[in-house]
Amino acid sequence: MAFTGWPAAAIEFYDGLEEDNSRSYWQANRAVYERAVKAPMDGLLAELAAEFGVGRIFRPNRDVRFSVDKSPYKTAIGATLEHGGYIQLSAAGLACGSGMYVMAPDQLERFRAAVADDRTGRPLAALVAEAAAAGLEITAHDSLKTAPRGYDRDHPRIDLLRRKGLVTWRQWPAGPWLATARARTRVVEFLRASRPVGDWLDAHVGPSTLPEPGRR
Repeated sequence: MAFTGWPAAAIEFYDGLEEDNSRSYWQANRAVYERAVKAPMDGLLAELAAEFGVGRIFRPNRDVRFSVDKSPYKTAIGATLEHGGYIQLSAAGLACGSGMYVMAPDQLERFRAAVADDRTGRPLAALVAEAAAAGLEITAHDSLKTAPRGYDRDHPRIDLLRRKGLVTWRQWPAGPWLATARARTRVVEFLRASRPVGDWLDAHVGPSTLPEPGRR
């Protein structure tokens, strides 16, 4: 079945979950989640697979073992794409991200070296500027307040050097458009606009080679 957007029931489901994040609410509305939230996401991922790779939906349950917040369910459905990209639907609307939100120490070392080098850093700065001009937010999970050790605080790309990740992000508030194929169009446009930055990260940073504990 072709993707035709998320019905209003999807937003209503998450509105209700934010007010009553309980197992009783989830069980009473599970059919709504499956029909109005997950099924459209499955359909969208299937249509995106040829260009952006296989998608994977995150489980709706939160891992509360080490969290002060013991709410059992996530208040958004999220999915990743094999060739890069993140899609999220919540009561607030639709959001997409792409890039490296948190870099492991070895990734961060490679990232900073490539940013500092004019041969690779200048092209990235141009790509970031193009993405921003296209309406994408450029962000990361955290940034240093000053220059990282070993780098000049007056470096022409100091704003990039201070980042501990690099992500393109865009969010659209919920509205009638969300229940149409326009939702797919917006996701595709975002992913295509984000691809040059993602390709740069793949080429000059790549995946971490550290064991899992060493990535923190």
